[in-house]
Amino acid sequence: MEKAPEQKIGKGMLTIMWIIVLVGLSAYFGSREYQKYNPNQSLSTSGKGEVTLLRNRYNHYVASGFINGKPVVFLLDTGATDVAVPAHLARRLGLQPGIRRQALTANGIVEVRDTTLDSLQLGSITLADVRASINPGMLGDEILLGMSALKDLDFTQSGAKLTLRQNLD
Repeated sequence: MEKAPEQKIGKGMLTIMWIIVLVGLSAYFGSREYQKYNPNQSLSTSGKGEVTLLRNRYNHYVASGFINGKPVVFLLDTGATDVAVPAHLARRLGLQPGIRRQALTANGIVEVRDTTLDSLQLGSITLADVRASINPGMLGDEILLGMSALKDLDFTQSGAKLTLRQNLD
């Protein structure tokens, strides 16, 4: 027995409704998951040159910021000598690769290219002419905020909060 056209349309509408619901739920839970990974998407600033970061569920400090005015995500890494930029992000940011050198990383020795960031912004903290390296071995979308930037900041940690203060002297 063949179904009436109204039944086919009704079934099609029900299928479309379920697809919309599933896409909406995926977007909602994906957004919540990203919020847990980067709780510092909108930074709370307590004053000029000061930012307070919340630790994520992996006990890392991840924060949204800017390099040369373009949005990026930083992962604070006091063990990194330089700000380390994955090669695929360096291309998107328009960074100019400089001298080749070897760097000792958590994944062993890798050849990197020196570069300079015209500006690096994290909340109300703005740094200029920051030494960085372009690392072809980094596959993620985070930029390691290493000591070439962090050397100009004071740190205060209390519980799950890290306050960074720019040395404005």
